[in-house]
Amino acid sequence: MGVTGCPAQYGSAVSSYDPAGVHMPMTRLGPAGWLVSRIGLGLAALGRPAYITGGRAGDLPDRSVAGMRARSFAMLDAAYAAGIRYFDAARSYGRAEEFLGGWLADRGHADAVSGSKWGYRYIGGWRLDAGQHEVKEHSLAMFTAQLAQTRAMLGDRLALYQVHSLTAESGLLRDRELLGALSGLRADGVLIGLTTSGPGQADTLRRALQLTVDGQRLFTVAQVTWNLLEPSVAPAAAEAAAAGCTILVKEALANGRLAPGPDLARGGDLARGGDLARGGDLARRGDLAPVGDPVADGGLAAGGDPSAPAGDPAGLPAPAGDPADALAAVAAAQHLTVDAVALAAALANPWASVVLSGAVTPAQLQSNLQALAVGDLAGPDLAEPPGTYWAARAARPWQ
Repeated sequence: MGVTGCPAQYGSAVSSYDPAGVHMPMTRLGPAGWLVSRIGLGLAALGRPAYITGGRAGDLPDRSVAGMRARSFAMLDAAYAAGIRYFDAARSYGRAEEFLGGWLADRGHADAVSGSKWGYRYIGGWRLDAGQHEVKEHSLAMFTAQLAQTRAMLGDRLALYQVHSLTAESGLLRDRELLGALSGLRADGVLIGLTTSGPGQADTLRRALQLTVDGQRLFTVAQVTWNLLEPSVAPAAAEAAAAGCTILVKEALANGRLAPGPDLARGGDLARGGDLARGGDLARRGDLAPVGDPVADGGLAAGGDPSAPAGDPAGLPAPAGDPADALAAVAAAQHLTVDAVALAAALANPWASVVLSGAVTPAQLQSNLQALAVGDLAGPDLAEPPGTYWAARAARPWQ
């Protein structure tokens, strides 16, 4: 895996990540060509009081509506000042759309680009101890209702609307009436995308990209789960990017398992205190950035080999010893945090256009942004069997 800074074809934002003197690299979102930053800010952990990331009691001491709104505005301000221009929300992220829409209206940043998702409804009632926090429904009625709700919050600032966690079992790919409604939104100038989760996400992505409505491909953006522990979607993502689809990466820190904190990799205090592998705070330091050399299809870099098998995303041999220790050693040798290494690995994928940070504190965001200054380095193979990874994710408690 190699990291060489910002390829010339991306340019940089007016505001940039100052500390290391590295500018925020930019890219284009979808055929419409909105200019966005290679690192985006996701609001999954900021729009509601409970989530599956760890360390929330310490990171978010005031989880009242007012407290989370204030923290969201602070994080959005910090992200914008660092050059971040893409912001990710969802109907199921509690009040994330409300917070984002309020911030956009208040700050007036014309170059801030927002995307959101439909298909899950938040039912947590702003409680930490709710028995269930969200419910999934991919129906025409749900799409119609949630699009109206999203429009009420984001108005014409909605650039991308994604089917939230599409799977083959959802039935959406066979619902012609619903597909027609999505096509109608596309005709209004909104990009239509999907997000993928679960051990079958590669198959879902391939099937979705074969879908056309009125002779045009419906989905032009896909947000996939990729990280050093679960890289199995890489071949399908590379195929999608080669076919002209913009790929965003979520959960690059594996909900905190690849970030400093109590859960670092498989347990243990893996480097700088850590959340690396088994649990932890999805953004205990955020999301990384450019890795590799410029490539024509628009990832930041060519550090990894998209054709490498799922267990070896960067084409590197597995290191000896505990993989968590191996990642910590790589980070320590470069005077980096483990989250910076993990994010650099995500951005090294030549098919990845944007990688999301899930930071909830300014310190986490600054740590994530260290990825922009990462030099050439080799990353260890931490890949788990997809079924094992997703079972562990499903078992994570909301807190």
